[in-house]
Amino acid sequence: MDLMKSLEISAAAMRAQGTRLRVISENLANADSTAETPDGLPYRRRVVSFRSLFDQALGAETVRVGGIVPDPSQFERRYEPGHPSADAEGYVLYPNIDVLVEMMDMREAQRSYEANLNAIEVSRSMVTRTIELLRV
Repeated sequence: MDLMKSLEISAAAMRAQGTRLRVISENLANADSTAETPDGLPYRRRVVSFRSLFDQALGAETVRVGGIVPDPSQFERRYEPGHPSADAEGYVLYPNIDVLVEMMDMREAQRSYEANLNAIEVSRSMVTRTIELLRV
């Protein structure tokens, strides 16, 4: 039964990291977007937070997405007076997204996802091996 718990725990972690990867992809897709109007705001970076949750059915702690929150950091201002979204001073607001940071976050989420996938594969292999031993 403990092997089944490990499968559920790893699956919950994979779901959480999958959500994180989707949010990071959305951030990267909007990295160069601007507001539609001069007084509007551009896309604001979003960040996934995790929380630990006790799953009573499993009797173990699992990870869940705690929330997807906007990053409160400042937007980037660039002087582009000819841009349609430029304000009266000629500045355009760009999203508060650093592509390098997003790529590092994506790599970390990918590694966590892969680690949990490996844990599931090992658990599944152990269950299969146990069944084979019981048949003999």
